[in-house]
Amino acid sequence: MAKKPPADITKKEVETAQKRWAAAIVDIGNVYMTGGDLVKCATGHIKDLYGYGDGPVLFKPTKCEQVQFRTTFKGALSYFIGNDFAQLGFNEDQGFAIAPFVAVRFRNADFIFEGAKRAIAMGNYFFTTPNGEYAKVEYTFGYRRRGDDLVIDLHHSSLPFSHG
Repeated sequence: MAKKPPADITKKEVETAQKRWAAAIVDIGNVYMTGGDLVKCATGHIKDLYGYGDGPVLFKPTKCEQVQFRTTFKGALSYFIGNDFAQLGFNEDQGFAIAPFVAVRFRNADFIFEGAKRAIAMGNYFFTTPNGEYAKVEYTFGYRRRGDDLVIDLHHSSLPFSHG
């Protein structure tokens, strides 16, 4: 019997994947603040949310200058928790996800491609700090299916353009 091809990716699945990613960023910060096992926590989230090990992942984090592209799991781990914890040779990494943030909210532009074997979404996401301030960041995420879930295989973040 022939194997059933994977179902097309829907907008709802993309939005669910975005909520999972947002919750993971908040969780990593919480684990950092409470002194939990940061490496274990971040490792689990990255393995769950990104397609490292399944195929290529193109990751261009927001705050990287020296090593701008993170195509390996180790590069992503270092970016999210910082070189002090990861000790993976990415000396510029301060640990984006340990800020911490209390909320992350996505606002998708009208560019979610669905009805295919992969999906791409772009827009802004907003990172809220414990004191209520927020940072607006631009993103493009690409998704592919892994079982019943989506994993990220393209992640590009940048700060909005500023005059001056």
